[in-house]
Amino acid sequence: MEKVKIAVVGAGPAGIACGVEAKVNNIEPVVIFEKAQHICDTIQRLYRAGKRVDAVYRGVDVEPVGICRFDTESKEEFLKRMENFVKDYNLNIQLKSEVNKITKVDDGYEITVNWEPKYIADFVIIAIGIFGQPNRPSYPIPKEAKSRVFLEPPTSPLSGKILVVGGGDTAAEVACFMCDCAAEVSLSYRRPQFFRINPVNLQNLEERAKAGKINLMMATDIEKIEGAGDKVKVYFKDGKEELYDYICYCLGGTSPKGFLRQVGVELDEEERPVIDEYFEVKNMPKVFLAGDIGVKKGSILLAFNTAHIVIERIKEKYLK
Repeated sequence: MEKVKIAVVGAGPAGIACGVEAKVNNIEPVVIFEKAQHICDTIQRLYRAGKRVDAVYRGVDVEPVGICRFDTESKEEFLKRMENFVKDYNLNIQLKSEVNKITKVDDGYEITVNWEPKYIADFVIIAIGIFGQPNRPSYPIPKEAKSRVFLEPPTSPLSGKILVVGGGDTAAEVACFMCDCAAEVSLSYRRPQFFRINPVNLQNLEERAKAGKINLMMATDIEKIEGAGDKVKVYFKDGKEELYDYICYCLGGTSPKGFLRQVGVELDEEERPVIDEYFEVKNMPKVFLAGDIGVKKGSILLAFNTAHIVIERIKEKYLK
C-alpha cells in the first residue's frame, strides 16, 4: 500500500482547500479521494447554470483566514476558481474513488478505496459535504408520484403548476428560478416568516411575491401527498387540498452519519460528531473533519477556514 502524509476524503471546497493549505506548508504527500467523476460534486450536480455561489450564507459573515477565499460569483466562475486551485497547487485528486473504511493500524490509518485497502495515511481529513443526503419529508412519497417529486433542486426549468417546499435559500432560489421561467409557483413554509434566508434571496422572493409571480403560503404544513394521474395531490394540515404538476422539496441535508459511524467517529446524543475546537475527532486522534460536516452553520468561506485551521493544527501539534 502507498504511504501518504494526509488522506482527504472529498474533493469539494473544503477538501480542495485542505490540499492547498497542506501544499503551502510543505506537508506531503497528500491524496484527495472523490467518489464522483468530478470535483465539487454538489455544485456541479445541484447548481443550475449561472446560479449564484454566495460567500455569505444565512446571514453569517465570515472573515477568511486561509489561502482559499472568494467573493460571491457564478457557478461557472467558482468552479473555474476551484479548478485553478487544483492545477496551480498540483493537487493529487483521485476521482471515482469512494472511501469505504478508515482503519487504525500501527503506522497510521489504512484507507480502503473502492473496497480495496490502498493507502496508509498519517492523518485523515474527512471533508464530505452534507447535501449528498437530502432531507426527506416525514410522510412517504408514493411510488406513483415519484416522477413528479424532486428531493434535490431541479437544474432545468419545469412547466405547469409547481409547489416549492422549504424556507431556506435553496427554496427561495428554486421558486424565483421557476417563476422566471413562466411556471406558476407556490412556496409552502411551515413558519409564519422567513428567518434564515440571505438578504438578496429574500428581496428577490418578496419582489416576485408582490408582483404576483409567487404565491407565498406561510405557516402551512403538508400532511401527505398522493399521485393523481399526471399530477400530485397535496393534503395540507389545515384541511386544504391542491393539485400540482411538480413538487420541489428544499429541506436541506444531513451529515452522513452512516459513513461517520462506519469509520468509527463517535457521535453525541444529537448525533453530531464529537470533535474539539480544531475539528479533531475525540476518539480518533489524527482524524479531522473539515467543511459542513464539522460545523453547525456552514458556508463555503467557513469550509475554507476549517481547512486552514485543520492544517495549522496538524503542523503545530504533530509536525513540529
